[in-house]
Amino acid sequence: MGRRYFITLLFSVAAAWPLYVRAQQPAMPVIGLLYVRSPEDSAPQIAAFRRGLAENEFVEGKNVAIEYRWGLGDYDRMPAMAAELVHLPANVILAGAEPSALAAKAATSTIPIVFVVGTNPVKLGLVKSYNSPGGNATGLHIFTTDLDVKRLGLLSEMLPSTKRLGALRNPKFPYAQDQLDQLKAAAQAAGLQVQIYDASNPAEIDAAFEAMGRDHIPALSVTADPFFDTRRDQLIALAAQHAVPVMYQFRQYAQAGGLMSYGVDLPDAYRQAGGYVGRVLKGEKTAELPVLQPRKFEFVINLKTAKALGLTIPSGVLAIADEVIE
Repeated sequence: MGRRYFITLLFSVAAAWPLYVRAQQPAMPVIGLLYVRSPEDSAPQIAAFRRGLAENEFVEGKNVAIEYRWGLGDYDRMPAMAAELVHLPANVILAGAEPSALAAKAATSTIPIVFVVGTNPVKLGLVKSYNSPGGNATGLHIFTTDLDVKRLGLLSEMLPSTKRLGALRNPKFPYAQDQLDQLKAAAQAAGLQVQIYDASNPAEIDAAFEAMGRDHIPALSVTADPFFDTRRDQLIALAAQHAVPVMYQFRQYAQAGGLMSYGVDLPDAYRQAGGYVGRVLKGEKTAELPVLQPRKFEFVINLKTAKALGLTIPSGVLAIADEVIE
């Protein structure tokens, strides 16, 4: 009996040993990725984010876990998703775009947040200042909303004889009223008339293009808004269907068949955000990490789309393009 008991005990200990070892291993830190967009239209950003993490020696599944929460363009979903990540709890939250960042900031004052937003983060209440954020959030300000006026101006240069332009806006975007005010002021200063069309769901985008056709609007600028990024294919298809020249915010639009884009290299912004998340996981404080700002903006023209629309791009506009897709 003694020998049999000893053998049984030995095998019991051996079987339990892996469980014991696993129990003693520290759990991997968790990144909560809160993005108002969809995984389908965000693949380049997420790949770049992982590169930024890897540059700081963090690899998903190896020494860090990532919990994904996708808003799919629905801003109303963000508060509940932010609360889920806080409840896990995540060690740090990456918040993509204004609705995600504002939801994360409202959900926690202690878990570090790294954001990527297009609107002034001081104005949004995310940080106290660019150089000294002073709280649990820092990240990148990529100027997407600030460039709405620039995009309208480039569209006007594309069609110099046109004095009426359209702008597509999502009234549910946190910065929507400021976008409206800035566009109207810029149009007035340039002697232009700008007609604003509102859309916050796919059906309203369809309706906006129908209304532009009835109003004989010759060209459209799509304002900076992550909801529109989730509807990129729809927007490009409608622009082709209605034969309307359209200006967008990121090069991915022009690469997919949109006429023009002007904005930052979005994947590179997420690479930098990955670097900041890695630094936070290593112990640096968000309160001491300054808000980063891009130094390069890209103007991209798709000549194939221009030809399909019957447009001749002015030589002066072509000369300032950073990339011409043929």
